[in-house]
Amino acid sequence: MNKDYDVIILGTGLKECALGSLLASLGKKVLHVDRSAQHGGDSASLSPLDMAYRHFNVPGSPPATMGRGRAWKVDLLPKFLMASGQLVKILTHLDALRFLDFRVVDAGYLYKGSRLHKVPSTEIEALASGLMGFFEKRRFRKFFMYALNFNEQDPRTYEGVDPWKTTFKDLFQRFDLGQDVTDFAGHALALSRTNSYLDHPCVETLEKIQLYTFSLAKNGKSPYLYPRFGIGELAQAFARVTSSQGGVFLMNRPVDEILIRDGRVVGIRSEGQITRCKQLVCDPSYVPDRVNKVSQVIRAICILSHPVKNTNGANSGLIIIPSAQTNRRSDIYIFLTSSVHNVATQGKYIAIVSTAVESKDPEKEIQLALELLEPIEQKFFSVSDLHVPTDLGTKSQIFVTTSYDASVHFESACDDIKEIYRKMTGSELKLD
Repeated sequence: MNKDYDVIILGTGLKECALGSLLASLGKKVLHVDRSAQHGGDSASLSPLDMAYRHFNVPGSPPATMGRGRAWKVDLLPKFLMASGQLVKILTHLDALRFLDFRVVDAGYLYKGSRLHKVPSTEIEALASGLMGFFEKRRFRKFFMYALNFNEQDPRTYEGVDPWKTTFKDLFQRFDLGQDVTDFAGHALALSRTNSYLDHPCVETLEKIQLYTFSLAKNGKSPYLYPRFGIGELAQAFARVTSSQGGVFLMNRPVDEILIRDGRVVGIRSEGQITRCKQLVCDPSYVPDRVNKVSQVIRAICILSHPVKNTNGANSGLIIIPSAQTNRRSDIYIFLTSSVHNVATQGKYIAIVSTAVESKDPEKEIQLALELLEPIEQKFFSVSDLHVPTDLGTKSQIFVTTSYDASVHFESACDDIKEIYRKMTGSELKLD
């Protein structure tokens, strides 16, 4: 480790690995250092299964009924990719898709009135759905056509609406849409975690509905993609790109000190050796003095021996419990994967419950979701702090990624990647 590098990256999470491959593709010399022997950080997939038991401090070993331990890949980060989303575009931009094998997620479901309803993926399903009444469906169809035809660059598609001044609540009223449609459009299509979108300029939510719809059009069954062998494969794919560009990875290596001179990073000290750099990227755990805790996320990883009830035996899916159904501010999500994705033994399912923490009893907040999954063979609970950087990196050239939020997909994570890329290079990341 006596070399000089353009960029040192601490951690091998998805964001850090994506930035490493983007910077390496520009010809920069990149060094990744991770204090852990496990690749992926907070976006890792734990394997074999007993690693998950150790990670979550669960006593004992997996029972024989769990099958072969190495068949398991337990995601720490429950998220799906949008088929037309930014992460797919970044993977395409870097030619990283060749290292991945995606499966289309079977379906989305919305919890309403004490039962699950499939989110329609065709017009025929929409007509038969119990999510809206007959007359609401007719009004929603008019709104939906407006949302699809909307083009920020073409004022003719505004139809008299100022998309930057008109809130989404005002737009709903314009189309005479009620609470059921609010939940469906805002939470099942736009995938908003809270109702705050109602008071924001409607352009934001219209674009999110378009992302959902265009992603659905690509896939047919649902807008979501999931990689075989787990979410941890995403960071691995970026790491392979970095390695092919000459990047170096040092795992299980402590970082004793980040070296700063005149307020600017100049390198790191590890095991008595100094390695110099011009810029440094890291996740929040490496610089606790440069981040603030802003919230928390609870996740419950549940191992099941059965498909989730009322999903027609789905092998994968996203279940959304809107905040209005639980008197909370945030939606609760359940991410379902199974043995068909090579993350569990035959006949087993992994369901991960995720939401923002709103009380001093986070486990009680997700009780409804856990009841939908019963009987549960094994649970792993975790509460994670969500950190945001206080140092923008302009002077120090230390760029800290934001913790992963409770959202369904990777769009906010990609916004973070693109913003750090812009700060580090002075250029926007062009993906199209």
